[in-house]
Amino acid sequence: MPHRSPTDGWTTCAQNHRHWGLAGAAGLLLHRPGPDGVEVLLQLRVEWSHHGGTWGTPGGALHPAEPAAAGALREAGEELGLRPDDVVLGRESVDDHGGWSYTTVLATPTGPLDPGLLELNAESVDVGWFPLTALDDVRLHPGLAASLPTLRPLLS
Repeated sequence: MPHRSPTDGWTTCAQNHRHWGLAGAAGLLLHRPGPDGVEVLLQLRVEWSHHGGTWGTPGGALHPAEPAAAGALREAGEELGLRPDDVVLGRESVDDHGGWSYTTVLATPTGPLDPGLLELNAESVDVGWFPLTALDDVRLHPGLAASLPTLRPLLS
């Protein structure tokens, strides 16, 4: 059973959206060069989760005083079995909703990263590499979809 943090819980931001994570949240957006341009590693969220059935970054609620990069790495470890030495961290992009924010931590893999070898937990149904140019055809997590205009230039 995963450890419950005192910052696990629902909150409402200034934009009147409901979010998980009383101290905000963070996720890891892995990217690499692919045959058709930049590819990103996305996780298919299990149906029972918030925005289940959508593809997004592995991520979740930050623990008390936890830096976004540490939280994104922790969540990617819990949800996909990634280890900190599997990735090289890059820039961060903050989506601030007023009183709550989601930080996307960009990263590149340190070597070949085969999604079939990752160890998914109960929050993840699938994981895969997607060309950035094909994301309009994917049912994305609404937060990721809304952040794409900001994230795309950081990935190219």
